[in-house]
Amino acid sequence: MTSVSLRQFLRKKNSSPLSLPFSSHGSSSSQNIKRMTKTHKSLGILSLISPTTDSTGKRQTHLRFIQDFLQIPTNQFTQKRGADDFARSNSLEETLNVLETNFLKEEESRVDASALSRALSLCSSSRSLKSGVQFHCLAIRTGLVGNVYVGSCLISFYSKCCKLCNAYRVFEEMTVKNVVSWTAIIAGFAQEGLVDGCFELYSLMRNSTLKPNDLTFTCILSACTGGGSLCRGRTAHCQAIEMGFDSYVHVANALISMYCKCGNVEDACHIFERMDGKDNVSWNSMIGGYAQHGLAVQAIDLFEEMKKLRVKPDAITFLSLFSSCRHSGLVKQGQFYFNSMVEYGVKPELDHFACMVDLLGRAGLLEEARDFIVKMPIHPNAIIWGSLLSCCRLHGNVWLGIEAAENKLLLEPESAASHLQLANLYASVGCWDQAARVRKLMKDEGLITEPGCSWVEVRNEVYRFRAEDWSNGGLAEIAAVVDSLADHMESLGYDLNQVVTDDDL
Repeated sequence: MTSVSLRQFLRKKNSSPLSLPFSSHGSSSSQNIKRMTKTHKSLGILSLISPTTDSTGKRQTHLRFIQDFLQIPTNQFTQKRGADDFARSNSLEETLNVLETNFLKEEESRVDASALSRALSLCSSSRSLKSGVQFHCLAIRTGLVGNVYVGSCLISFYSKCCKLCNAYRVFEEMTVKNVVSWTAIIAGFAQEGLVDGCFELYSLMRNSTLKPNDLTFTCILSACTGGGSLCRGRTAHCQAIEMGFDSYVHVANALISMYCKCGNVEDACHIFERMDGKDNVSWNSMIGGYAQHGLAVQAIDLFEEMKKLRVKPDAITFLSLFSSCRHSGLVKQGQFYFNSMVEYGVKPELDHFACMVDLLGRAGLLEEARDFIVKMPIHPNAIIWGSLLSCCRLHGNVWLGIEAAENKLLLEPESAASHLQLANLYASVGCWDQAARVRKLMKDEGLITEPGCSWVEVRNEVYRFRAEDWSNGGLAEIAAVVDSLADHMESLGYDLNQVVTDDDL
C-alpha cells in the first residue's frame, strides 16, 4: 500500500455510503488558511477538500445535515444533567441511550468536551461508524468540534473506521493542534501502511512549534514495520535516540518488532539485551522475531530464560513459541509446551489449536492432526480446517484434504482461497474433472483470490512483487536472473520438478 501515492489512496478512500459532517471552523482566519494550504500541498490531497464557500453557507449546510441525520429539531437538547449521565455511562449502548434521550429533551444541553471525547473513544474501540457520526454532529451543534481533544478523538475514530480521508479532513480543519492531534493522524496513516505519509506529517510536525513524543515514534515505527521499510525505520530509530525516547520500553518494543519484521534480527537482539525493565511485550516481540526467521532453538532458549527470571508467559508468548516449533518441525517440543500452558494459567485459544494442527500436519502426522481437531474442547474455526487442508495438499492426502476443505467451506462458503486449494489438491493427483468443477464454481460465484505479495528494499525504496503481475518494468532482468539460478541448480544435480517439503530443508 506504500507504493500508492497519497493523492490516489485518499481519493479512493474519500467515497463513502454514509454522509459525514465537517465543520467550517477552520476558515476563521487567513493565517489558518495559509497553514492548511501548506499542509494540503505537502500531502498532495488538495482535490479532496471541497471548494471554499462563505462560512455562513457552510454552517447552514452542516446544521441541515444534523437535522436530517438525527431527525429532530435543532433546538432539542438537554441540560447539564444529561451531560452528567453522558459521562457516567460505561458502554457504547448506554452512551447512545443517553444521547438519544438527550436529543428528545426540549432544552439546550451543554455536553462537555470530556464526555464527548469519551463517547467518541467508545465508538472508536467498537468501530461504530454510524454512532460516531452522530457524536460528530453533536460536536458541531454544541461548538465542541473546535476543542483540540474532541478533534483528536475524531481523528482516531475515523482512522480506526478505515476512513483516513475523513480523519485527515478533521485534522486540517483544526485551528489548534497539539502533539495528540499530530500523533493521531500519523497513527491513521501508519494503520494504512503509508510510510511516506507518516514521515511527511512527522516532518511538518517538526517544522512547527510542537515536538513529537514517545507515542509519535511508536506510530512511525509501526508504519515501518507494516511496510517493511528498514531504512525508514533506522531513520526513526536515530531520531528517537536523538530525542531520548529509545529508552522508553514501548518504543524499544516497537524497534524490536520493526527490525525483526525487516529482517535484521541481530539489531533487534541488541536492543532487547540492552533494555531495562523488559515487559511481556518485549519478550514476546523477541521470541516472535526468532520464530519469524525460523530460529526455533533461540526462541526456546529465550523462553526458558524468561521462565528462570520468573516472567509469567501469556497467550501471545505461547503462540510465538508454537510458531517457531511448527516452522522447524519440532513436534515433541511443541506438544510439551502446549500441555504446559495450564501450569501458567493460560487457557488455549483457537489460535493455539491452529498452530498445533499446523505443527502436526507439516510433519506429515495428518491423521493425528485430524484426531486433534475432533477432540478439541471448542468448535474449530475455518483457520484450523484451512491449516489441515494446506498440509493435506503438501503431503498429497486427497481424501482427508477434501474433508478439511468441505468443513472449511461450511464455515466460509465464500472463501476463494479454500476453493482454489481444493482445486489444486484435485489437480495434484490428476483429478482434472473435479478441479475444473471447483474452478467453474468459483467463476459462477464470482470468487477471486487476492494475489500473493512479497517485497524487498533496495536503496531506500521498497519494491513489491505480486503473483501474475506483469507491470514491473524490470521483469525481463528479473527473469534472466531466475533462469540463471535455475541453470546453476540443475548443474549441481537438483531436480527442479521435484516438490520440496519442510522435511527436505
